[in-house]
Amino acid sequence: MTETTDAPIGRKRRATFNTLEVTGLRKLTSDSVEVTFTVPEELADDYDYLPGQYVALRKEIDGAEIRRSYSICAVPRRGEIRVAVKKDLGGRFSTWANEVLEVGEKIDVMNPQGAFTSRTHITSMNNAEELAAEKVSEKKNTHLVAFAAGSGITPIMSIAKAVLAASDTSRFDLVFANRSAMDVMFAEEIGDLKDKYPARFTVSHVLSREQRVSPLLSGRIDAEKLETLLDRVIDVNGTDEWFLCGPFELVQLVRDSLAQRGVAEDKVRFELFTTGRPENPEGQSGRVVETDPAGDNYTIEFNLDGLSGKVESPKSAHETLLNAALRVRSDVPFACAGGVCGTCRAKVTDGTYEMDENYALEKDEVEAGYVLTCQTRPTSDTITVDFDS
Repeated sequence: MTETTDAPIGRKRRATFNTLEVTGLRKLTSDSVEVTFTVPEELADDYDYLPGQYVALRKEIDGAEIRRSYSICAVPRRGEIRVAVKKDLGGRFSTWANEVLEVGEKIDVMNPQGAFTSRTHITSMNNAEELAAEKVSEKKNTHLVAFAAGSGITPIMSIAKAVLAASDTSRFDLVFANRSAMDVMFAEEIGDLKDKYPARFTVSHVLSREQRVSPLLSGRIDAEKLETLLDRVIDVNGTDEWFLCGPFELVQLVRDSLAQRGVAEDKVRFELFTTGRPENPEGQSGRVVETDPAGDNYTIEFNLDGLSGKVESPKSAHETLLNAALRVRSDVPFACAGGVCGTCRAKVTDGTYEMDENYALEKDEVEAGYVLTCQTRPTSDTITVDFDS
């Protein structure tokens, strides 16, 4: 993820939760639902967002706090946030949202975050009228391509709608992988885009468990099928930006193939469901760590909301910066804690460290000292981290 031409509203915004009311539920497929939250006027400015950003949801279910991040699926509209939740096998929050959640429910919603957004200036924030009237002046004939799988379509819908509405010359190509036609989220909206922009929007539905007329659109997207798509369907050299959203294997496959074709790294934006590494447990809430004042500890100092904090972390505990900070400040920002969303991003201003996984920060951010605190552990006796940077 990287910054857009106009710095994303959520990029340096303090991540905070507010309780919002669910005012709409719409079934997208048999196992996915669109959830609409109304944002009161006094919070509206803090819930501005760019197409492609996400929110984290926090809810206590069966006595346990659960946090999950979901991409916003609608074109920016003041006073409203919409996300799509697909039920995962064994997923506590997603199952609850699809089977139990009702209109009127109150859920803690973090203000929008993330940088899975276009470098092209495409929209006035949350102003539908200006969005429709505004045209891309910096660059004409913008061509964007997206590869999505399953619920990875969620941020892509927001981006595609905004880009196509912002310029009469923009083009958007979508390759969308699903198991069957019944599993296609936003099928009606995708059809509407094809009808509204027949010369500027194309979609290739690839179904892994359903036979289509074209063998190219049947079965999983493997290396061979991807190469054929890039050779015959997508104008690789004429594409300005690429958006990849889905499981780790698909995103990495497309990234590798584009790199081999000479596509610049900064043209490829990606967002993952998960890292695809089951050995890395998802979620942290500040696990119990006992410190020994006379023991061998790391000293972790951090700045959050202009206030300084300090915590001792036993070297034997091998805990992350996030986990250590959560033990003394429960409001330290985080969502997935799996190296995917970037909510826990902070800058190391002093000390050395090692970061295990990174699927959210761009190369220039890492070089500047930014880390995902959920994946970072100190290697020096003292380390200082700035969450406000």
